[in-house]
Amino acid sequence: MDSIFKNRKYIALGLAPAMIIYLVFVLYPIVRSFFYGFYDWNGLSKPVYVGLSNFAAILSDKVFWKSFWNNIYIVVVSVFGQIPLGLILAVILNRKMRGAMAFRFFFFMPMILSTVVVGLLWSTILNSQVGILNALLKALALGGLAQNWLGDPRFAMPVVGFIVVWQFFGLYMVILLAALQSIPKEIHESAALDGAGELTKLTRITVPMIWGAITASVVLCIAGGMRTFDLVFTMTQGGPAHATELMAIYMYNKTFDVYKYGYGSAVSLVIFAISFAFILSSRALMGKASSEGKGGEA
Repeated sequence: MDSIFKNRKYIALGLAPAMIIYLVFVLYPIVRSFFYGFYDWNGLSKPVYVGLSNFAAILSDKVFWKSFWNNIYIVVVSVFGQIPLGLILAVILNRKMRGAMAFRFFFFMPMILSTVVVGLLWSTILNSQVGILNALLKALALGGLAQNWLGDPRFAMPVVGFIVVWQFFGLYMVILLAALQSIPKEIHESAALDGAGELTKLTRITVPMIWGAITASVVLCIAGGMRTFDLVFTMTQGGPAHATELMAIYMYNKTFDVYKYGYGSAVSLVIFAISFAFILSSRALMGKASSEGKGGEA
């Protein structure tokens, strides 16, 4: 620690280039984007101040609310799909089993693939004309189950939710597996000697001891669900009939398709506010659940 304080000038000098680049190309554009949310601007002409008109238009747009509820759907599916699945697999892989490393790689592999590649892959698999899924169903004499999976509003959003869970559950498996491996084995051994079963050890020992990792995973899940864009845009572009349109896609369409840069900036500010509120709420609820759990144990 003393060496860090002694060399803080050199540390600051080494960090300065990266910080300057971050401030100029990331932080400043974000702040500037929020500023333009109060203007009518097409990206070329002089911005005209319109106050809260953009926000009023957003909140009265049915398509925006459709995209909002679609985002809520993605967040709920992500939290209650990715994290429980990741926890179950982490518990299984934390045991001594043959081929554990191979399974870890297999489950984590979708996470390291480009999201655009994943979107194109699943678009091909689910294609109603030449897709592998429908061909397989027909080969198994189940042709009645073949559907236009991404072109039918009834199926498009559930399918998108499934693909989101499939791609990212491996991330939470790794996070929770690392947390599980930090628990001393002696604790579980002592619980086993006291007659605790596997379910009891999981609910009364394992989950409380990795609650911090679970809370962090929930926050990451919510943040990821609220900013989902490229995967859905690659597969459906928000269609059919706005059935899979998310807030980020709504912002993209308003900004770059109709050149409403001020309106798009206002949408980005709304997305930021909603995401921040959800993250704070989730942390408060998770913290309350943790406190109640500790109080109950006491």
